[in-house]
Amino acid sequence: MTLLPQTEERADFGSRIELALGASNQLFNARNSPRYVADVLQAVNLVATKVSRVDRPFTGIAPAQLAPLVEAVDLEAPLADTAAALEELETLYLRDAVYFHDSQYAAHLNCPVVIPALVGEAVLSAVNSSLDTWDQSAGATLMERRLIDWTAGRLGLGPAADGVFTSGGTQSNLQALLIARNHAVSRLRQDQALAAERLPGLLDRLRIFASAASHFSIEKSASLLGLGYDGVIQVPCDAHQRMDPAALREALAASRARGEFPLAIVATAGTTDFGSIDPLAALSTLAEEFGAWLHVDAAYGGGLITSLRHRHLLDGIGAADSVTVDYHKTFFQPVSSSAVLVRDGAMLGHVAYYADYLNPQSTAGSVSLNQVDKSIQTTRRFDALKLWLTLRIMGPDGIGALLDESIDLARQAGELLARDPDFELAAPAQLSTLVFRYLPQAPDGLDSLDGTRGLDGETADTLNLHIRQAIFASGKAVIAGTKVDGRHYLKFTLLNAETTLEDLQEILALVRSIGAGYLAGERA
Repeated sequence: MTLLPQTEERADFGSRIELALGASNQLFNARNSPRYVADVLQAVNLVATKVSRVDRPFTGIAPAQLAPLVEAVDLEAPLADTAAALEELETLYLRDAVYFHDSQYAAHLNCPVVIPALVGEAVLSAVNSSLDTWDQSAGATLMERRLIDWTAGRLGLGPAADGVFTSGGTQSNLQALLIARNHAVSRLRQDQALAAERLPGLLDRLRIFASAASHFSIEKSASLLGLGYDGVIQVPCDAHQRMDPAALREALAASRARGEFPLAIVATAGTTDFGSIDPLAALSTLAEEFGAWLHVDAAYGGGLITSLRHRHLLDGIGAADSVTVDYHKTFFQPVSSSAVLVRDGAMLGHVAYYADYLNPQSTAGSVSLNQVDKSIQTTRRFDALKLWLTLRIMGPDGIGALLDESIDLARQAGELLARDPDFELAAPAQLSTLVFRYLPQAPDGLDSLDGTRGLDGETADTLNLHIRQAIFASGKAVIAGTKVDGRHYLKFTLLNAETTLEDLQEILALVRSIGAGYLAGERA
């Protein structure tokens, strides 16, 4: 005979059932689809209303002001409904978010996003496909593969090319260098004297060659791959921050003389600070001569494959062994959306691993089409859908037109800065970034011997750091900063086709006003 629970236990049992029923009403399914539509529309309307009223990229709020509001939230006590939660969200996040769509945002490689991609984001989040195996994604797998083929075709990588979507440029670079490392190790082990040596012993021989302006993820990848930061040999750049082929040849020859093995040459197509593109054809010739893998980090410059006027800047990229492309930069996609591509799809086998419960080796190469076989991730979102809908609604030329506007604006702004005696331009515009600093003429009109126009180097550094911080605190604009030859500079990163030269002139006027005020206080 079954005993009934005691009164307290029955009450507890009843509350658990009630809680479970309430929670199940939040699951997205056929029964709850009306709730889904109503709640998501509330969020969409809130964001649309907020964006329509934004008149500056940032409010200027400090962490010390916002942190107490976040800390005061009791995560153990749910709010009454979605409307209440969204009202709280407006206070904690939307009110003070940094808005990349604003024409006064000119800081990092964050792009305003196109509406077709936002439609894709809504669809892929709701269906929630996982792109690791065919039996979790079906058509999504085929669409991602089709986009990889499209990208490889535009890059000119050839019919054997393949690749996979990733979370971003850092992961794409890591996977490319992992493939290059394993490929190099397999070649080293063809030497009978090294065939039995364990991996740690072989890694000590490997070197990566990258320009001094390359992305930090190259050194981070070298560390993660067991080479250490010093496994990367930095190659000097020319005056336009492009890798110097003569210096690279010298570095490769010196490394060979030390008994080292060139794991990879990393060329950059769009450096973060200068947008500079390394001489790809010359570097591919050296890679072939020295037996090195050629990886091109085109996280920034990859969008040039859609450009109507500047696509020639990527000439020679088709000779690369692997390429990184970030769609969430110059393709105007929401984060995250990136890809790593290889010229020989068989090289992806260097990252393959088979698990009986997920992708058994018996299915490798079969109709199962398991994307996890070629990725260092397991669970992956269907981020490719965003780019798919963008291409189907706008077309590649639409993307390219937006990018070309940004490139043209950067060149106009570069000419403006070069003519202004109160600013120093570090290098001409190459893609859509400008590195400069505020260095007004000295009161007596005489420049100092160190080129800082009457300011000592430390004062010039402090001045430009102050300007950037003060602009951010004002919320009127957002600009970036960097260092050139150890000195602090300001930076425009332009990815908004609706930003005008007048917008940038307003920011420069703000720079000048804040800078002049700071110097007046210092001189006083």
